[in-house]
Amino acid sequence: MKGIPKGRYSRELRQEAVKLVVEDKISCREAAQRLSLAPSTLAYWVKAYKEGKLGKIGKTQKPLTEVEMELARMKKELVEVKMERDILKKAAAYFARESLHGTRP
Repeated sequence: MKGIPKGRYSRELRQEAVKLVVEDKISCREAAQRLSLAPSTLAYWVKAYKEGKLGKIGKTQKPLTEVEMELARMKKELVEVKMERDILKKAAAYFARESLHGTRP
């Protein structure tokens, strides 16, 4: 699993990752896999969020470089595009199945 170098993550990435688990009801393991994170890291972030301490994580780390921030943004966008693609695949299969059943006597 290849993530952001040296485990440095932006505040926005942590918040979006937690949002996938808490609000979108995606399992920690699946969300971590989609974001190329260790499941234990994401579980830690979710626990910190529930305790109200998510904002304190990473305060002592150096800020991310522009390239690292762009990489994190692109990963987030990729996750969203993959979810949209999966939804469209399922919808296309559903409608294809319906059209086959609708044309037969």
